[in-house]
Amino acid sequence: MRVPRDLSGADLVKRLGRFGYSVTRQTGSHMRLTSTTHGEHHITIPNHDPLRLGTLAAILAGVAAHHGLTRDEFVQRLFE
Repeated sequence: MRVPRDLSGADLVKRLGRFGYSVTRQTGSHMRLTSTTHGEHHITIPNHDPLRLGTLAAILAGVAAHHGLTRDEFVQRLFE
């Protein structure tokens, strides 16, 4: 599945909330999210509109690896 090209940082934060992530702090335009599902995991997401594709791909790959999924499986669950 293709990743949406116009996804903002705020939209990604909302979608990741379904996987147990919540904003723990924000410094400038970067938000730090934490999840305790499958062990503690932290990610940093820039609050940009839209997110750059490389940045988005790296974030999704990291979260997918933490949850034990492939990137494609995670993207499908995130955007269904």
